Amino acid sequence: MHAIEAAQILAAGVAAGAINALVGSGTLVTFPVLLALGYPPVVANASNTVGLVPGSFAAAYGYRAEVATHRRLLLPLGAAAVAGAIGGALLLLVLPDATFGAVVPVLISLALVLIVLQPWLVRALRRRTAAGPRPVGPVLIGAVFAAGVYGGYFGAALGVLLLGVLGILVSPNLQQVNGLKNIIAGLANTVAALVFVAAGIVAWLPALLIAAGSVAGGVLGARYGRRLPDAVLRTVIVAVGLTAVIRMVA
Repeated sequence: MHAIEAAQILAAGVAAGAINALVGSGTLVTFPVLLALGYPPVVANASNTVGLVPGSFAAAYGYRAEVATHRRLLLPLGAAAVAGAIGGALLLLVLPDATFGAVVPVLISLALVLIVLQPWLVRALRRRTAAGPRPVGPVLIGAVFAAGVYGGYFGAALGVLLLGVLGILVSPNLQQVNGLKNIIAGLANTVAALVFVAAGIVAWLPALLIAAGSVAGGVLGARYGRRLPDAVLRTVIVAVGLTAVIRMVA
């Protein structure tokens, strides 16, 4: 790997870590970069997942005060996300590579739709804030489990998906939802990463570069990223995601 390529991956990791802390779609930055550098889609996905794990927990630490308000939800929702992520990661391993190549453009497109709709989603979450927290129920557990399956298989915009689920079914304020989302997404990514490591499909140099960048990005995102205009982040993510879709279907 050339120094320029390493710098590209490291910079993508920083951007992805910051975006994951705020929104949850950093994969749409790092995954296309790995594809552009010639890594096969399944290897790029596995390496990306491993690399983004440290950044998820760095962001979660930055939101620790918000998370404390809903500490009681961490065990049941974390367990649901972990179970789902194991299933999704195993699907990635047992299904043919061609299936992943066919499905991922659809998943990325779905993720981009979620990102474009995010302003509406945020307004809906804020309207529900006054309703107060709701008890943990089978609908909430099932929704987080399904999100975990999605995250284990691919994971782009997992944070956006969790943001909607937690905001609608838990109804804390937006910052508390974001803190809870960072931990749950981090757990899902961690167990998926362990499955990929055990399967031996991780390219370690790009994974380590993404990890280093994502930690820095996660800390910066949790501390300063709230000052950035949402429209700027959204535009960058959509542009990168469309590039990935075009590259995979071309």
